[in-house]
Amino acid sequence: MKRKIDKQLDQSTEEKIKAAAYKLFTQKGYAGTRTRDIAEESGINLALLNYYFRSKEKLFDLIMADNMKQFMFGIFAITNDEKTSYEEKFTLIVNAYIDMLTIQPDMPIFVLSEIRYDPSGLIEKMQLDSTIMNSHMIKQLKQASDSGEIEEINPIHILMNILGLTIFPFIGSPLLKKIGGMEDAQFTAMMQERKKLIPAWIKEIIKKK
Repeated sequence: MKRKIDKQLDQSTEEKIKAAAYKLFTQKGYAGTRTRDIAEESGINLALLNYYFRSKEKLFDLIMADNMKQFMFGIFAITNDEKTSYEEKFTLIVNAYIDMLTIQPDMPIFVLSEIRYDPSGLIEKMQLDSTIMNSHMIKQLKQASDSGEIEEINPIHILMNILGLTIFPFIGSPLLKKIGGMEDAQFTAMMQERKKLIPAWIKEIIKKK
């Protein structure tokens, strides 16, 4: 029984540390965050933090890995589904990101800070280039382009448009809320509307004229 309780306490402490580190890394960036700051934010002493994670770098890598799995691997599952059309994939990707970022609106800032810091390392770690470019959705788009079903276009343009139209509003939400005179609930409602609008816009862009 004691071991079970100790394990629960360990997991609880680890989650507190990770939550505090995520908050501070997002607000201050990696360089501006000290391990002492993380310990204070999580309500533990520095020695205990070092016991669990040993270094700020290891803690950052762990949190980044967790966030990148959520941020990118969701799209991998959708883009490699052979049962859905590319149009259905557009809607699924948009829905998945809007749902995820409504719950975790700070995630894009955190991920983008790492992309700017070490883009080559991130691509290598996650194998983003081969995973995305070899996905079933990219193959579908190339086939549609070759057959004349859609305009001839680099599929990366389509991916950039989907991600830009979906993710940027969350990054710019403080400014957009101010400009539009919106409260959080109104912004959330607008993002829900974009679940239908964004796929429609993308389809119209690539439609054969």
